[in-house]
Amino acid sequence: MNRLLDGSLVSLALAASITYALGSLGPKSLRQRMRARLARLAAGIAHRIGLGRMARRLEATAANPAAGACGGCHGSCSEGGDQSRDGAPEVRVPLDLIGKR
Repeated sequence: MNRLLDGSLVSLALAASITYALGSLGPKSLRQRMRARLARLAAGIAHRIGLGRMARRLEATAANPAAGACGGCHGSCSEGGDQSRDGAPEVRVPLDLIGKR
């Protein structure tokens, strides 16, 4: 039984580590999709256990992931964040063009 518990804990830690790495190092579009999916999942769980009000709040968060955030709203922010980009896709630079030091 301890071996099963140890394996489960290691697997959970590895999954959390991979998810964190993808979330922090991945492209912005992937991060936004991950946050929206996580909010929808949490809303579904909250609705199943009888927390309807919390589920509605989480669903609203999933529908508007950039609310109150600067650096990703592309001009819809009232705080005057990064408004120079108007929904332009991310720039991808081939690795061959990056020089070594």
